[in-house]
Amino acid sequence: MSTTRPYPPGDLGPEPGGAGASAAVPAAATPAGQIRRLRLAGTRGAVARARDFARQALHDWGWLPAANADQRAAAEDVLLVVSELVTNACLHAEGPEELRLRCTSKVLRLEVSDLGAGSPAPRSPHRPGRPGGHGMFIVQRLCLDWGVVRNADGAGKTVWAELAAPS
Repeated sequence: MSTTRPYPPGDLGPEPGGAGASAAVPAAATPAGQIRRLRLAGTRGAVARARDFARQALHDWGWLPAANADQRAAAEDVLLVVSELVTNACLHAEGPEELRLRCTSKVLRLEVSDLGAGSPAPRSPHRPGRPGGHGMFIVQRLCLDWGVVRNADGAGKTVWAELAAPS
């Protein structure tokens, strides 16, 4: 698990700023701090629903259709991370409860809540030639940061990941 930015779900921490900072996506395309939620508890096809939901949000926020290869890669990374986090909740945590997406001009934060007790972690050592066990390694490689926040009542957790907005 990442420990470099252990902010709770929904808190992106301090905004980087100062001279030379610029938005990667036009402000008109990305409403500041907009949050989208998809309830997944008890649904069939949760991974496909989550990807479709995220894809629509990326369209609405101007990430898709992509104007260039870098923007296309950024959108594909988001969809892959959504798939991995929701799949992990399906396989290891009695299924996902909710997917949340929060978009700013600099960062897209993905959050998947579930009622599971375990904590995801990349398999170590990572063995690329073996099937399975690559989900959190992929998340770790593609994201700026990720982490786990336990629910205050002790039942469940939220796994979050942050990706950079496309340039």
